[in-house]
Amino acid sequence: MKIEKVCILGAGTLGSRVALQAALSGYQVTVYDIKQEALDSSLKVMKKILNQLEKFSEIKAEEGIQALSKILFTLDPKVAVEDADLINESVIEEIDIKEKVWKQFGELAPEKTIFTTNTSFLLPSMFADISRRPDKFCAFHFHDVFYSKVVDIMPHPTTDAEIIPILEDFGRALKQVPVLVKKENPGYIFNSMLMAFIGAAGKLLTGEVASIEDIDRSWMVNFHMPMGPFGILDSIGLDTAWHVTHKMPDRASQAFAQLLEKYIKAGKLGEKAGEGFYQYPNPTYREINFLG
Repeated sequence: MKIEKVCILGAGTLGSRVALQAALSGYQVTVYDIKQEALDSSLKVMKKILNQLEKFSEIKAEEGIQALSKILFTLDPKVAVEDADLINESVIEEIDIKEKVWKQFGELAPEKTIFTTNTSFLLPSMFADISRRPDKFCAFHFHDVFYSKVVDIMPHPTTDAEIIPILEDFGRALKQVPVLVKKENPGYIFNSMLMAFIGAAGKLLTGEVASIEDIDRSWMVNFHMPMGPFGILDSIGLDTAWHVTHKMPDRASQAFAQLLEKYIKAGKLGEKAGEGFYQYPNPTYREINFLG
């Protein structure tokens, strides 16, 4: 099977980035969301990314224009999946919402369509049967897309093995490094390690062991990294982190989830909102004297 047309469900931060990279890689793309504001915001995000890519000479201006011409934004689910070879779902990390989405698109999508979910911590087996085509259902999880170029491929027990090489080739075509998760694991590979690291930082903060800035400084200096755990959380989105953290049963995770919730209620969702643990577009951890 050759993938030519891609449908992205969810016009959020990650869905927008996957859609843009797919278009830059030559695919026809439809982006679906239930809110026009989300689609409008997605286009703005894409234009901002293209400007950055042009600034650093990673693409030419005409490549960006051509990529945007390959993307259709729509509120109509039937239009979104028309002739789609692959769906990649990036809706909110809530089971009932994802179930509703996969029930709907399982009925609407062409028979040929491969179903993939971009979920961060939920498992594909939770939605495979609801989609009515469990053999064509697989987790296909992207990271940053333009900076962290890894895509996780995680089948569930009844995923048809023949779609794995198709997804591997598609991942490479999107300039990602595909990694195969041989059995279902919440958090895949990197996120399992990341959440242990983020959780430790959250425990240090809620336990009043150290400040946000000093926790980040310690990590940045020791590992020669451009940002620490709280800078990373801002880039991920505090709302996304909360959706994962609040489901963890241990006391430290629950305490950190409560702290994240306070930021979220104040509208401080991270970099995408202009403020999270730091203020953007010029967070203090990027200042020359931050590590001074």
